[in-house]
Formats: sequence, structure tokens, C-alpha cells
Amino acid sequence: MKHQRICVLGATGSIGENTLDVIARHPERMSVYALSAFSRIEKLAAQAWESGAPVVVVPDDEAARRFAQAWPAGRPAPELRVGARALEQTAADPEVTTVMAAIVGAAGLPAALAAARAGKRILLANKEALVAAGSLFMRTVRENGAELLPIDSEHNAIFQCLPQTGRAEALAKPAKGVRRLLLTASGGPFRTVGLDTLPNVTPDQACAHPNWRMGRKISVDSATMLNKGLEVIEAHWLFAMPLQRIQVVIHPQSMVHSMVEYEDGSILAQLGQPDMRTPIAYGLGFPERIESGVGLLGLAALGRLDFEEPDLRRFPCLKLSFDALEAGQPACIALNAANEIAVARFLDERIRFTQIARVIEGCLDRLVGQAVPELASLGDVLDLDARARRVAEEFCQAAL
Repeated sequence: MKHQRICVLGATGSIGENTLDVIARHPERMSVYALSAFSRIEKLAAQAWESGAPVVVVPDDEAARRFAQAWPAGRPAPELRVGARALEQTAADPEVTTVMAAIVGAAGLPAALAAARAGKRILLANKEALVAAGSLFMRTVRENGAELLPIDSEHNAIFQCLPQTGRAEALAKPAKGVRRLLLTASGGPFRTVGLDTLPNVTPDQACAHPNWRMGRKISVDSATMLNKGLEVIEAHWLFAMPLQRIQVVIHPQSMVHSMVEYEDGSILAQLGQPDMRTPIAYGLGFPERIESGVGLLGLAALGRLDFEEPDLRRFPCLKLSFDALEAGQPACIALNAANEIAVARFLDERIRFTQIARVIEGCLDRLVGQAVPELASLGDVLDLDARARRVAEEFCQAAL
């Protein structure tokens, strides 16, 4: 395989950190070309120094100043690029072979699309590229010959269980012989607590995931199971699979990352430690498998694997996600935008945990069915996203 030069978008988050760990284990076949971060600039400087990245992207002039201050005195500094447009240009840079798209939220969508237009290998850890712009994004991947490898553990597991062609092609129809996809979910920290306690849970409690170490926003999404709803929408676009053939199953141990059921009754499952370096290494090495740093899975010590149906009274955000996918792309945009606003307000302790679902439901009720422009461009998607965020803010204010 040709030496990969990798652009890590969102380098200081957990996905970015794990990506750099895997890259460092294989200096003979891959290296870092560019890193980006939004707020943790001092950490970005340390990462750029350790990885030898020749290019760094920051959001504004103040971040550039902070980066310069954090950089070791007297050492040659990387090229510093500033702003959202620079992020897109770096994702499409001719020097880049592979883009890890790990920026959280809709902010990561323009750069992921730029990488697709440039025909890059895209390791997709940004849910919003598909939730908010699935049709546009997948069409762009196909038309420009880009490679798309899902990094979310569930979608990566499904990809591993599907028939392999040796190339990560965007599917236009379900893989032959597949009956359904089964997405596993841990159930988060509130799977068994009394429903009457949920209105009073704190941000710290919601972020205390029993199995995974993740950022605060995605940890809250796991606690509400909105993240699993977003993954259903992603799976619909990634694998060209109708909603009726996608099922969510709660699996508390988080060892079976997802499954594919075939027409003959066979079910293929991908198991592994709850460590994101496994799917990251699979994406970086595909179609080969490379060492990730993940230890052995002790099946005998684990002893048992449990599965159960999700309780939609406990997880109303999951049902809202199903409803949004059935309603169409505008509803998916509204779902994602409203959730980002509601989760941010919950983390700021301005609304209760149970009000997250109410804000999303109110936003969907307000926007779904209203006339919206055809979502033919990124601008159309971002305009509707902004509109949904304004509506969600109104519902958050009303909840105070």
C-alpha cells in the first residue's frame, strides 16, 4: 500500500487522539500531514510537535496567537492555516491521501464534503455528514470516486460483516443477500434506573458512560440513545438499507459492536474490546488489518452476552429519530440541530435531562411539514440547520 499522508480533523477529541496513537504505531506506512482543533489549542500544539505535522488548522486569529505562544521557542513551526475555508482546503489538499473526519457536529460537514469532492479516502467519524446531508454526501462520494470507511464502532462492525470487495465503495443498494442490520447499544448509564429519577440527573451523571470514554456531548447522546437514532439514519445512507430492515438491540457489555443478518438465517457479528482504536486501525489499514494497540478479549472472563429490546418510554429520543428518518431529510436535519442545542443547554444546566427530548419533539413538530427548499446543496442544508437551531433555542428558553 502507498504511504498515507493523513489529515486529522478534530485532532484533540477522543477519536483524534486514538487516530494519532494508531498512526504512530505504523511510521513505515503512514504519517500525519495536517491537524485541526477548535478550542484545545495548547493540546493541538503538543500533538503537532509529537507527530511532526507540517500543517495545522485553527478557527481564528486568537487561536493562531495561542498556538504560537504554545509552540516551543526556537523550533521550526508548522504552517498555520486559519478559518473554516482553510479547513475545507486542507481536507482537499493534494498532499493528503486520507482524511479522518472527526469534528463533532454540523461544523464538520463542509470539510467532509470537500474531502469527498477531492476523491479522498474518508474515515467518517462525523455523524452529521450523513444525518444532515446523507443524499448529498453519498452522491458526492460516488461521483468523485472517494472511498468511504465508517469509523463509528457500530457501522465499522457492519462494514466488516458485509461482503468485501477490497474497495470502500458507496453503496447504491443493499448488499446482496443481506436481510437486516442489527445495531447494538449499551443503553448508557440510565438503562435500569427508575424513570422518576431521570428529570433530576446531572450532566456529570449523564456523561459517566459505563463502557466507553467519550466527549461530553456524545456521552449525553448515549444516555438519551439519540446517538443510536443518529446511527440508524447513518446506516440507512451508508448501506442503502430501508428503515424497516434496521433494528436496534441493547447489549450492555458493548462487546458485540453490531451484526448483519443474511437471507439464509446466518448472523455475522463483530466482537472486540470497547476501544475505538480497533475501527480506526481497520479504516487506516483497509483492506489489510494492522496492529491497533488493543489487547486480547477475554471471552471466558466475560462469561455472558445479554441482549434486550430498547424501552422507548425510557429513550424517547430513539423513537424521535425513527420518526425523523421516516419523515425525510429535512426532519433529520431538524432532529440533529435541535439535539445539539438541547444537549448544550443541558450541559450548561439550563434545562433538565428529560427536556432534551421535549425540545427535539417541539422542533420537529414546528418544522416538519413546513415548506422547505430542495436540499440540493450544502447551503440549503446549512440554512435549514440554522433555522432549526433558532427554533430549538426558543423551546429551550420556554423550558426555563
